[in-house]
Amino acid sequence: MAKEILQLVPQRLWKHFFDLTQIPRPTGLTQQVQSFIVEFGKSLKLETKQDEVGNVLITKPASAGMENAPTVILQSHLDMVPQKNSDVVHDFSKDPIQTRIEGNLVKAASTTLGADNGIGVAAMLSILEDQSLKHGKLECLFTIDEEVGMVGAFGLKPGFLSGSILLNLDTEDEGDLTVGCAGGADVSAVFQFKDANSNPDEAAYTITLSGLRGGHSGGEIHEGRANANKLMARFLKECIYICDARLASFNGGSLRNAIPREAVATVSILPENEELLLNLVKEYEETYQDEFTGVESTLSLKASKTNMPKTLIPEEIQDSLIHALAGCQNGVINMLTSFPGVVETSSNLASVTTTEGKVEVYFLTRSSSESRKEEICSSIDSIFSLAGAKVEVTSPYPGWQPDAQSPTSEIMGKLFKEMFDWDAKIQVVHAGLECGIILGSTPGLDIVSFGPNIRNPHSPDEYVEIDSVDRFYKYTLKVLENLK
Repeated sequence: MAKEILQLVPQRLWKHFFDLTQIPRPTGLTQQVQSFIVEFGKSLKLETKQDEVGNVLITKPASAGMENAPTVILQSHLDMVPQKNSDVVHDFSKDPIQTRIEGNLVKAASTTLGADNGIGVAAMLSILEDQSLKHGKLECLFTIDEEVGMVGAFGLKPGFLSGSILLNLDTEDEGDLTVGCAGGADVSAVFQFKDANSNPDEAAYTITLSGLRGGHSGGEIHEGRANANKLMARFLKECIYICDARLASFNGGSLRNAIPREAVATVSILPENEELLLNLVKEYEETYQDEFTGVESTLSLKASKTNMPKTLIPEEIQDSLIHALAGCQNGVINMLTSFPGVVETSSNLASVTTTEGKVEVYFLTRSSSESRKEEICSSIDSIFSLAGAKVEVTSPYPGWQPDAQSPTSEIMGKLFKEMFDWDAKIQVVHAGLECGIILGSTPGLDIVSFGPNIRNPHSPDEYVEIDSVDRFYKYTLKVLENLK
């Protein structure tokens, strides 16, 4: 498959992208790819430096005749979201990504591909390497750990960058010129308790909800995709009421910025209620399939008999947990009035994890409005505090306030029309970008974010359109040539 990718156009970019797929780089484990980038810059004899948190900056001098052009910062993040289907054996800490080509698409083998943001990184490496290009002085900034906490962007110190224009290569729709994005915050709710003993005379069942699309909790939250944790909580509430079930465990989702695709719960019931449980599972599967027709084509809810767990969640904690999960806000909450069709505020019930004596629930909230971001965090706090959980709001990051009239976006809009004969879309996105955080350390930057067509990021269904990458790269080079 490497041979096929290396034949794609532009070849230089795809070669670098393939190299990235061979380097494990999940968020939090980017040391190897950091070293790769540092060595790449040094091999080209370009000024290369790394800051305290691990961000890498490679500077390329202006080409002949472009010495008076403004210094442009190109920026992408090095890490990728590690998601895989449950039936796939893959260790993101050491295994390379297995890629495949299907028509005009590059995909991975039941894992995330890492096109988010590997295509942007590969484009920057290509630009650094190519001595035939026309551009002003370039600062190529490779940030770390964007996907969880935007660690690299927060770690930037004043003075590390000197450019006046920032081109972020992390937008996932060709033709979109992003000039603003939402901010966000993490919310955790933790229930602690002493486990209750199970009854050996009862029967135990594992309830599995699977086959959901998942996806990016910012870029795809508006599509109405099912959240496995919400659907499982809804089912368990009825199951507890109808079947007199007791909850032993609930585990669903894994990443704060991914819509959870799967959830698994273990319950115990009286033997005489087994048929009732199985009928309820079938009924809810049909209900969910009907409710998500056209959105979730492979949704599955199944029950399988299992060994009785040694302990259960205490009944009062079980009830409080399920009521809070069923009642909390999830999905789109408000839309932007100034940018029709763009989500303003949302909440993603990202994960539920059961361990001995503890259930941990995590949310990622997003909003273009700081006050509404605080409001949704407060709403979650109220629900889970009343349920008896310890709630904490952490890792808040600011939004990037839009500037639809920026000089750079105006130039880029005209160039896009000239090159492709269709109008670029000046927009604000709900997904979190590093731009607003970078502005904190380097005020006054004129920023635009753009990129090729990448679909289903943060899920094993992620893919990138090959033709779109070619156009994206040619467009990037034309933009650099015209920023004078």
